[in-house]
Amino acid sequence: MILLILITLLWAFSFSLIGVYLAGQVDSYFAVLTRVLLATLVFLPLLNWRTPPRTALTLMAVGAVQLGLMYLFYYQSFLLLSVPEVLLFTIFTPVYITLIYDLLAHRFSLWNLLIAAVAVLGAAIIRWDNLSEDYWKGFLVVQGANLCFATGQVAYKQFMQSDQKRAATLPPRQTFGWFFIGASIVAATAWLILGEPKYPSNGVQWGILLWLGAVASGLGYFLWNKGATQVSPGTLAAMNNALIPAGLLVNLLLWNRDANLPRLAIGGAIIVAAVLISEWRNTHRRN
Repeated sequence: MILLILITLLWAFSFSLIGVYLAGQVDSYFAVLTRVLLATLVFLPLLNWRTPPRTALTLMAVGAVQLGLMYLFYYQSFLLLSVPEVLLFTIFTPVYITLIYDLLAHRFSLWNLLIAAVAVLGAAIIRWDNLSEDYWKGFLVVQGANLCFATGQVAYKQFMQSDQKRAATLPPRQTFGWFFIGASIVAATAWLILGEPKYPSNGVQWGILLWLGAVASGLGYFLWNKGATQVSPGTLAAMNNALIPAGLLVNLLLWNRDANLPRLAIGGAIIVAAVLISEWRNTHRRN
């Protein structure tokens, strides 16, 4: 679970960086394309070009959904919503994760759904505040991002755990480049069709795109998906909402945005409790 915690801290900065420096100033499709291309370049030197076609195509499909399509929705949401609202509307991701996981596994786990619901409750306590009047479109856009992110996480977790022999033969670092190639195809297609000539105008914006692409996306998604294979579906679902208090805290400390600290503390404690309960149950079952 340590990988999920570390990447949560890393990604906590992304919401504010996008909302403050990129949204409305840089074409969202160009920002998405730049980010996934940089992430692809990080893993391209490690890529095993003799990867079995089934593995390569599966990882490309996962990347196209989890990263490519998700980013298209995600960046558009910042044009419709404030940073806190975007954070708020991600609270449903754990529910999607548990439901999709159980659907693919042909089963239903009430426990996983309960852990996800507790995490959603914690996130709702933090940011269920006064919302802008025309927020429904933004809400639906964020749900599109949530569904893509949830589907990709579950698909990667199940695929990598379905054939341990294959995973041992080809280390994830040698195949994860296919994930970013799939995302790049989606991002490039969207930019060519819908993109506008609205590019970064200063070094700060270019630097942020470099950070978001090479570190937050390149390193971040590799370690997050690796961490997802090491925890239970319930813990994975709950950890998705740990981004909300972390993101709000960064937004508050660095950009002095209003936040209700008591609610932040209470909601964050509930999310942490959901993760710990899930981990305790899994450890108890193993013993």
